[in-house]
Amino acid sequence: MTLALLQGVSELFPISSLGHTILIPALLGWHSIDRSDPSFLSFVVALHFGTALALVIFYRKQWLRIVRALLASVIRGKLSNDRDERIGWLLVVGTIPVGLLGLLLEHPVRRLFGSASFAALFLMLNGVVMFAGEWLRRRQHQQLHREDHPIERLSFAQGAIVGVGQAFALLPGISRSGSSIVAALLCDLDHEDAAEFSFLLATPVIAAAALLEVPKLMAPAAHSTLLLASAGAVVAGIAAYASVAFLTRYFRNNDLRPFGWYCVLFGAFCFTLARFGVIR
Repeated sequence: MTLALLQGVSELFPISSLGHTILIPALLGWHSIDRSDPSFLSFVVALHFGTALALVIFYRKQWLRIVRALLASVIRGKLSNDRDERIGWLLVVGTIPVGLLGLLLEHPVRRLFGSASFAALFLMLNGVVMFAGEWLRRRQHQQLHREDHPIERLSFAQGAIVGVGQAFALLPGISRSGSSIVAALLCDLDHEDAAEFSFLLATPVIAAAALLEVPKLMAPAAHSTLLLASAGAVVAGIAAYASVAFLTRYFRNNDLRPFGWYCVLFGAFCFTLARFGVIR
């Protein structure tokens, strides 16, 4: 249940849920957890179903409007200027690179889950990316005189760029929300809209990943793990709902830099311990 709570909080905060799922058990000496075992990733990803459900519930009004607008555009056979329709197709376009890269890189990335050193390094990199994104955004506004615009004014190419940013979360230590918010900020969204687009884009991606992993827990020998994952998904969902409620308010007046400092400092601490063999 501790892992479920950790996943529910860290999945939406820009601090990497997968990185923390590796580093926290290593720090606490949970030697019974074999992070290199394929069933470990399946269990962790299955917890994401609760997170996806929490996002659907939180953004239920937006999702209803988006789904209706998408269906209407399909039936009509052409695009209109409807805001919800535009956002819906941006989400479709943004989901494509995440899905493709996930399928291509799933097996190579699994090998990194046994290493606390790699997770710590990627967590530090995650912090650097957030610092760089904030700096580049300020430069765009101050020197290039670019201004923020609403989500629906993103181009489809920019929607795909945000999707590519989110795909980097396949690496343990790189945050799904952090990388996609940075990409959205550089596409001239403000922090509040960048976070909303990131969370909306994450919903189908997280749900699809969870649904793909759940069948792996259906084997007779894994029934106890499936029950544990189901209970964990409930805990993760409650934590995720509280997290998105907080973050949507936080990003109205704040930026990514506090999370960047946390990732750099905690990542450096864990990497130092890993290099001296304290954790592995």
